[in-house]
Amino acid sequence: MNVPAQLGLDLDRIFDAHFAEIHRYIAQRLSRDDADDLAGEVFLIAAGGGYESSRGEVRPWLYGIATKLISRHRRSEIRRWRALSRTSEREAQSHEDTTLTRVTAGRLTGRLAAALAGLNSGDRDVVLLVALGELTHQEVAAALKIPYGTVASRLNRARKQLRKALGDVNPLKETHGG
Repeated sequence: MNVPAQLGLDLDRIFDAHFAEIHRYIAQRLSRDDADDLAGEVFLIAAGGGYESSRGEVRPWLYGIATKLISRHRRSEIRRWRALSRTSEREAQSHEDTTLTRVTAGRLTGRLAAALAGLNSGDRDVVLLVALGELTHQEVAAALKIPYGTVASRLNRARKQLRKALGDVNPLKETHGG
């Protein structure tokens, strides 16, 4: 790959500034092993070009690349959420001496994983970019190349579906006793 020297320096700076958070986002969506491979691939794609300063911040662009790569692994991701759901339910049922808080948290985690697997891919991408990537609505819009209003509507729809799937339970209150 023929990368001009100045761009190479910028890529080094971009890599140093964003690799850890891109890796963390991918690991939260897929697995740590997948993140090891895919985070590197994000920066290989970035090195190949395509970024235009007129697009704004580089961070949402990198998250957009990561989200596209994750989409290629969508079937694995959905299987993982469903497996987590089943595992959490089995663990909650098989450990009678587990505290009530831990059992409740395990059930909630399983239900949340199942609910996430049940979202359509566009809604799930928005939720996970906000929740795991901690991107703003504007950054999500840039990452997914969708209008700002679409981000808000997808997030609103997903929140309603997740809330319904969780039985109107606030996960923070259930898992933290408050």
